[in-house]
Amino acid sequence: MQFIGQMILNGLMTSSFYALIAVGLSLVFGVMHIVNFAHGEFYMVGAYTVWVLFALLDWPFFVAVGVAILVVGILGLVSEKLIFRRARGNVLNGFIMSVGLVFILQVAVVEIWGVGKMKPVPAAYPQILHFMGATTWQRFILFPATVILLGSLWYFLGNFKIGRALRASAEDPEAASLYGMSPRKSAALAMFLGSAMAGAAGGLMAPIMSVHPYMGHAVIWTAFVVIIVGGAGNIKGTLYASIIFGFLTTIITTFLDSTIANLVNTLVMLVLLAIRPEGLVAHAEK
Repeated sequence: MQFIGQMILNGLMTSSFYALIAVGLSLVFGVMHIVNFAHGEFYMVGAYTVWVLFALLDWPFFVAVGVAILVVGILGLVSEKLIFRRARGNVLNGFIMSVGLVFILQVAVVEIWGVGKMKPVPAAYPQILHFMGATTWQRFILFPATVILLGSLWYFLGNFKIGRALRASAEDPEAASLYGMSPRKSAALAMFLGSAMAGAAGGLMAPIMSVHPYMGHAVIWTAFVVIIVGGAGNIKGTLYASIIFGFLTTIITTFLDSTIANLVNTLVMLVLLAIRPEGLVAHAEK
C-alpha cells in the first residue's frame, strides 16, 4: 500500500508539472495559432530567475517564484510584440521564429552565466513528508501551488470580462471584439499568461530539476504531446491529458525507465489521435 501511495503521490506531482508547462502553451496556441517552441526556454528562464534570487541572493523561495512568474510573463509580452505579432495565424512562420528565439535565449544565458556546471538550487523545504508514501515537502508543494495557479487562471478566464474575451478569441476573433477586446490585446494577454505559467513551472521545479541552459529541451516535447492529445487550444482537455500522461509516465518510469516512458507517451498520442483527432475534449465542451 505504501508503494501504491508513493506512485499516486508521484503521479500527482508529475501531472501538476505537465499541467503548468502545457496549459500556457495551449492558451497561446488557442489565441494566436502559433507553435511557440521557445516555451521550454521560458521555463528555463523561470528556473534561472529562482536560482539567482533564491540560491544566490537568499530571497524567500515563494517571493523568488513570484518574481520568476512576472519576469517570464514580461518576456512573453516582449516576444509577442517584437516577434510573434508578425506571425499570428501562420503556424509555420511562428514555429520558425520561435526556434530562432530558442537560440537567442540559450546563447544569452550561456554568455551571462556560462555553460559549465549545472546551477544548484537548494531545497527550501527539505523536510520529509509522510503522506501516501514519503517525499520531501519541496516536491509536494508543486501540487497545491499548481492547483492555486491554474485555479486562479480558470477563475479569471471564466469570471472576468477580459478573461471571457480571451477565451472567445480562441474560438472566434470577431466574438472577442464584442467584449471590446482587439485581437492584438488578446494575443498580448495570452502570451503574458501563458509565459507566466511556464515561469511558474521553472521556478517551482528549480530545486528539483537540474538548472542549465538547455533544460527546456527536456520538457517541450512532453508539453506538445499533452496539448495535442488534450486538443490544441483547449485548456480543459490539456488538464485531462496532463493527468493521463503524468500518471502514465510515473508508472512506466517506476518499473522501467524514463526513455521508455517518453516512447510510450508518443505512441499513446498517435493512437489517441487516430481515434479522436480533435483531442480528448471537443472545443464545444470546453
